[in-house]
Formats: sequence, structure tokens, C-alpha cells
Amino acid sequence: MTADPAPVEIAAVDLTDDRYTVEQNLVRNKYRAYDADGNVVLRGKQKLFRMKEEFPFLDGDGNDAFTVKAGGIIDVAGNYVLSDAQTGEDLVVLDNDFSIFQDTWRIRDAETEAVIARIDSRGAVVTIARNAIPFGELIPHKYEITDADGGHVGSIDGQISLKDRYQITVDDANDVPKEAVVASAMVIDAIQGN
Repeated sequence: MTADPAPVEIAAVDLTDDRYTVEQNLVRNKYRAYDADGNVVLRGKQKLFRMKEEFPFLDGDGNDAFTVKAGGIIDVAGNYVLSDAQTGEDLVVLDNDFSIFQDTWRIRDAETEAVIARIDSRGAVVTIARNAIPFGELIPHKYEITDADGGHVGSIDGQISLKDRYQITVDDANDVPKEAVVASAMVIDAIQGN
């Protein structure tokens, strides 16, 4: 059993739904997250021509909400920090355990480094196919979201379409910040070129 981390709160964002639809722009790593009523609740895009990858996010009204920045210039294994745009506080770190067999991402508290949640790809065969075969990125991705103790939190399910589109379902987020999960899904998609 792990110690309970302090709740992660992003000042400008309050996600209350259990289901979100995320769509990627056709041309570049630019994303929109919609709530159940079809309202845009988050917008994020990968800044181009940066030494370190950077993803600024805006709330549904176009106000700065948070930024996700890479920890290093070439960050294959992933180390991305989510910072609140209003307070400047580092909130969570998104880490990748690089493997050809399974994509595993951890969302950790930036201060205590305690694991808050994990996002794991479902199925080694699908992960290998997505990474190894030509046009493998067209295979829809599927991830399982769990809390620090391995309990079910939700899922990320890709859909076949011209632009990346997927559903993020959060069934039980008592200890897991939805904002960090939705932002992580967008960042993972952009990083892995899905």
C-alpha cells in the first residue's frame, strides 16, 4: 500500500465528467478534449521547433491552464512535467518505461514523486504491431488507467478515423486527477506519433 499523495489541482481547470472525447488535428499535434455535451474543455498543442518538447494547454475559454514540458532534449523514455500556468507550480511528472512490448506511463506527484496513476497499453501484440509494422500507427490504441495500487480507474480507447480520436473514460477517480489523465493522454499520443 502506498501513501496517499496530496490532491493535484489545476487552478484553471475543473473536469467533472466521467467521459471525454479527444481529437487530434489532421496536420499537426494539436488536440481538443470535449466533455459529454460536446463542449471544448481543453486544448493542447505541441510547440514546434523546440529543443525540448513543450505542450501548452488552454481551458475551454482559451485561457492558459497548464504546460507540459520534457525533462530533456531527447527523451525517449519520457520525463514530462505538468506545471500550473496560473501558479507556476509543478504538479505531476509523466514518466515512460520504454518497451517494445508494452507502453507504460506513470503519473507521479511532482513534489513527493509518489505514483498517482499508471497508464498501460493493453496487449503486447497490438503494441508490437503499432511500433514495428508499416502504418502500425493506424491501429487504434487502447490503454488501461489504474491507481497507485493497481485498482481500475478508467480506459483510453482509440477509434479508427482520419485523425486520431479516442474516448477517455474515468470510472473511479477518487485518488486520480482527471486533468492529469486527460492531458497525459494527449501528450502520450503526440510523443508516440500515434
